[in-house]
Amino acid sequence: MARRHPVGRWLAIGVLGCLLVVAVALGLSLLDVSDRFSFGNSVAVVELRGVIEDATELIETLEHFRTRQSTVAVVLRIDSPGGAVAPSQEMYDEVWRVREQKPVIASLGNVAASGGYYVASAANAIVASPGSITGSIGAIMALPYLGPLADKVGIAEQVVKSGPYKDIGHPTRVLTAEDRVLLQGMVDDVREQFVAAVARGRGMEAERVRALADGRIFSGAQAEASGLVDRLGGLDAAVRAAWVEAGQSGEPRVTRIRSRRSPWWVRFLSETFASESQLPPGLLFLYRGPLLE
Repeated sequence: MARRHPVGRWLAIGVLGCLLVVAVALGLSLLDVSDRFSFGNSVAVVELRGVIEDATELIETLEHFRTRQSTVAVVLRIDSPGGAVAPSQEMYDEVWRVREQKPVIASLGNVAASGGYYVASAANAIVASPGSITGSIGAIMALPYLGPLADKVGIAEQVVKSGPYKDIGHPTRVLTAEDRVLLQGMVDDVREQFVAAVARGRGMEAERVRALADGRIFSGAQAEASGLVDRLGGLDAAVRAAWVEAGQSGEPRVTRIRSRRSPWWVRFLSETFASESQLPPGLLFLYRGPLLE
């Protein structure tokens, strides 16, 4: 019987080793990696980043720390321009549930506007850097109108509908005056929901919030002067404030949880070929202005 060449044997071992490493890496990328090891009481730092499209993951994370006895407080680090209305409201409600059991401090990053601020307003206190972009209290409805383009390329559509408003917002139909009244009423109603949420979370009079709810943005320093932010500082200041609020002494201990993320190559392809946001046209808590760079 011919002996297997040593080079071939070592090559096979190398290939099997590489396959094992890839399998382990893929397995870890699909796992919900839990907290870092920590001993004793700690402050949990939870991140809300990017456009708000779905509330499921953040709610599960907050629920985890809400029921964990060794977590004495939560810092919600927000870097988001906002997003869809319903998920923002679901996040707000969950932050409030955590707040009923332990302190929650919102830490505003580069941008925490519109829906991002909506969620932050449920916290016991809000800490922002002087140059953070926040505010933008209000709602926006974006409806694309492609009528001129359709005319140019010779595209037409015939619609049979059950009522005059059934095709409202259709991209090839101009909004009528009645359409605008209907949609404006809905936008105004959701804006009032925003005002009520901020007034409740911040302990402010609704009229005072309403005076700030014209869509304007604030720097962190301006927001503090307006009562939308409690103090200026970064993430470390928020962690220390949460630690003290929880009645702890000494240096704060921090627990972080890593969000479940797709493998790097999936994120790379989605960021390369996808649009800035997959949000559909509709009613949003979303800041769409320029950023300071």
